[in-house]
Amino acid sequence: MTTTTTSPLTAADRCDSCGAQAYVRVVLATGELLFCAHHARAHESAFTDLAVHVQDETDRLLEEHGAGAATR
Repeated sequence: MTTTTTSPLTAADRCDSCGAQAYVRVVLATGELLFCAHHARAHESAFTDLAVHVQDETDRLLEEHGAGAATR
């Protein structure tokens, strides 16, 4: 993977799988996918080798929703 500068994800960025707030941006050679934390974990093995860059902001879940919200 290469380093890519991307803007922070906002509440307007929605998961491509379910429409929840996106916390992970997967940049591919042909475009990008946005995922909530749940779907990012569920599909991680599928996109890891294909991704040019992965922007993971799931640590914000702890800040925004408390310690029980995100578990990896």
